[in-house]
Amino acid sequence: MPELIAPTVGLHAAWLEAHHEWGPGVHEDGFGLHSSDEVDSPAGFAAWVARLTAQSDPAKPVDAGRVHCTYRWIIEDNRVLGAITLRHELNDRLMQLGHIGYGIRPSARRRGLATWALGRMLGEARVLGLDRVLIVCEAGNVASAKTIERHGGVLEDVRDTEHGPVRRYWIKTGEPSA
Repeated sequence: MPELIAPTVGLHAAWLEAHHEWGPGVHEDGFGLHSSDEVDSPAGFAAWVARLTAQSDPAKPVDAGRVHCTYRWIIEDNRVLGAITLRHELNDRLMQLGHIGYGIRPSARRRGLATWALGRMLGEARVLGLDRVLIVCEAGNVASAKTIERHGGVLEDVRDTEHGPVRRYWIKTGEPSA
């Protein structure tokens, strides 16, 4: 049975296994990983997890241009299967990326994990007081579009962004779905 947990240094080896499965240079949505993060060494990984933890704490300031985020890893049997992020607000840049981003490692796809995790994260958005959230996916990502639509996502439009064309959906958080 999968779980959503806060990032932890205790899963360094499991996280690296998932990271390597994605392959070099592939963006792993939901993890909050920046190109400048050094995650191979225990010290670098711990620094990255500490940054994610601090960014989740609304009492701690965030860097300019950043917003508070809730990060969760999708785990099962001590394996990291994916991640999901909830941005607590949107700024101009995040209007291209949305409130929620998620990714499932290739070997764990087609199991409904993204749909399951999105449902849980919508509950966290409700707790934060967000009435609705913006979620985007690549225009050609049919699986992600279906995941969003299962939770009541209403397509606003398709836009060109710095990441290519994306479908933009809004989901009302008032009632649990899927």
